Amino acid sequence: MASAETIDVPAVELIVCDASSTDSEANGMGSKEIEPLLAASEKPKIDIFSVSYSRRKSREQVTRSAEDELSSLTQFILWAWSGSRYSGLLCMALSSTMYCSMEAISYIYSAQSIPLFEIAFTRCTVTLILSYFWLRRSGQPIFGPTHVRSLLVLRALMGYLSLLSFVYCIQRLPLSQAVVLSFTTPIMASIMARIILHEKLNIAEIGVNYTHPFIEAVGESDCVVNCIYCPGLACSFIGVLFIFQPILGAQGIEGGLPKAEEANNIYVGGSDHTYAVLVGLVSSMSGGISYCLTRAGAKASDQPVITVFAFGMLGSPAAAICTFAFQDFVLPSFYSFLLMVLLAVLAFFAEVFLARGLQLEKTSKVTNIQYIEAALSQLWGLSSSKVAPSFGRLAGCFLIFASTCCTMYFGPDKERE
Repeated sequence: MASAETIDVPAVELIVCDASSTDSEANGMGSKEIEPLLAASEKPKIDIFSVSYSRRKSREQVTRSAEDELSSLTQFILWAWSGSRYSGLLCMALSSTMYCSMEAISYIYSAQSIPLFEIAFTRCTVTLILSYFWLRRSGQPIFGPTHVRSLLVLRALMGYLSLLSFVYCIQRLPLSQAVVLSFTTPIMASIMARIILHEKLNIAEIGVNYTHPFIEAVGESDCVVNCIYCPGLACSFIGVLFIFQPILGAQGIEGGLPKAEEANNIYVGGSDHTYAVLVGLVSSMSGGISYCLTRAGAKASDQPVITVFAFGMLGSPAAAICTFAFQDFVLPSFYSFLLMVLLAVLAFFAEVFLARGLQLEKTSKVTNIQYIEAALSQLWGLSSSKVAPSFGRLAGCFLIFASTCCTMYFGPDKERE
């Protein structure tokens, strides 16, 4: 009976595991949890060839310092261009500084003698090309808005007439006399701005003798403030006369004869000399009209580069014609050609900043800043021993800087309509 009965006993299976396998399995489970943090592909590999932190750091420091200097210069230029309170005056100061640097570069890196019309052709061509790409990149119409094109054409004509007259004046007069005549352009521009643009221009003598109509129109406070600018122009021009007085006096004693370095000047005596001086005044007057048209065109089109492009578009073919018609073409060497192109690029940016300054600021204020070119040129000549120090030069530089500082101090104030 007992053998026939079956007793159901639950089966228990015993599995004996080795201790080493248990440890490895436990380690495997732990490694699965840590594996995303210690993936083999993400483990840093360091060897002796990758340890160069000190050298890399020095390069980064040099690059960073250069970028900081470049960014500070860029920020200053952008601030001067942006249209802030001092933007117009600063743009004109940058333009005059570039013209002074052009004079220094041409003196230091002297090359072969190139005819003046050929130099003018190079500068006008480079100006035309650079202003074209500037306008294309900014998305502006190449020929400007329709209502501004007549102003642009007149600006180009007056600008090239001023350039043509100045070249003639340089060829017929001693260089110092031609330069002094060219510095009458800011005064002419202020007078022409009163006639063409109806800007307020108040000469000190008129402000004293004829105060009643002016006070009735704009008020006594404006009379006092606005009378400052014309003495500023006069003071700056007197400074120019102080700077060039020793040279002009020597030329007057010598009867107006040119020196050896001014061998290109001819017909400097008698009626021809008077005629050349009149042509120089025509150059200043047409240059003043060109400034007024530049201001009007830049304000109407809201783009000063358009006025520069208009001048290059007329000046480039006209200078080419004058080069082959009035002078012998000289094939420049490679070094001379590079120097001409460099000076042409600087002249382009100087013209752009000049147009921007005229766009933003009143003509009689901003043109006074142009005189710092003469002062900076004299200071550079004194520092490089190009010219001998004298009381006249130092006094002239002082008068110019004093006048321009007064303009910078009083100039940015808004005009009362």
